[in-house]
Amino acid sequence: MALLFLKQKLFPIQESKTHSGKPLLARIEDDDTIRGDSNPDIESQSGRSYDTFGRCASPDNSSSSGSSTRARINPRVVSDAILGLSDGLTVPFALSAGLSALGNTKVVVLGGLAELAAGAISMGLGGYVGAKSEAESYETTVRETQHLIETGPHETQLIVHDTFSPYGLSDAAIADITRDLHASQDRLREFLLAFHHRETAPDCNQAWISALTLALGYFVGGFIPLIPYFIATSVRVALYWSIGVMALTLLAFGYVKTCIVRGWTGHENVVAGVRGGVQMCCVGGVAAGAAIALVQLIDTGGAH
Repeated sequence: MALLFLKQKLFPIQESKTHSGKPLLARIEDDDTIRGDSNPDIESQSGRSYDTFGRCASPDNSSSSGSSTRARINPRVVSDAILGLSDGLTVPFALSAGLSALGNTKVVVLGGLAELAAGAISMGLGGYVGAKSEAESYETTVRETQHLIETGPHETQLIVHDTFSPYGLSDAAIADITRDLHASQDRLREFLLAFHHRETAPDCNQAWISALTLALGYFVGGFIPLIPYFIATSVRVALYWSIGVMALTLLAFGYVKTCIVRGWTGHENVVAGVRGGVQMCCVGGVAAGAAIALVQLIDTGGAH
């Protein structure tokens, strides 16, 4: 169910939706027309590049023939997935490698599964609380902006002027824009949030999406090094297989993670991807080596 929920949210079906409000700085008819020299259709040139969770579809999606209909993944989801997989590929691997020093496969499996469950829940709760905090921060900004609009019209006029003055607009054009923005509190609030506070409304269900992405990423990444322990009868053989599997997995993950950010083509991107894969291998190797050494040290001290 969780995987199906993520699939539906990550790749939604594009639907035509009506938008109750007018797009910011878009073409406004009759009396609301902004009288200036700027391009009135500037909003259509800078619409949202993704609509991962079906929130606030662009108002021109159904009428614009040149816009893309391909669903795009929210960068926040990619970031959460990378964070969850990165922690899952290193921490449980280091734990299982450290417990292997005890020489008992059952201890490694049970300890690894217990850590996976606790770690996935912890990561999920962290993502949920973090996303909720972002939503609360945005709501606070909205309330403060609304209070400023109601109590400080002169200050909001200065903000609008300071926003457009660096672009070389004439004072008459800025005055027209200021007047038209102040004609509607909703339009002015949207402008201040976007251009003054530089904040956007959080995606609906972002808290649950972050929680599921982080938890599943951590669990999937952490389950990989435990697979050899379910198959091999000897804990040492399982450890060697686990190290080999994790070396390839960390190398591939580091390469893909880097290329998602930088790009897939070009010599520099390929070199950076390989460097990222080697870096992940080094991090995982150091963590596993430290865990093995610590367990052996504690076990030796307890024997004496």
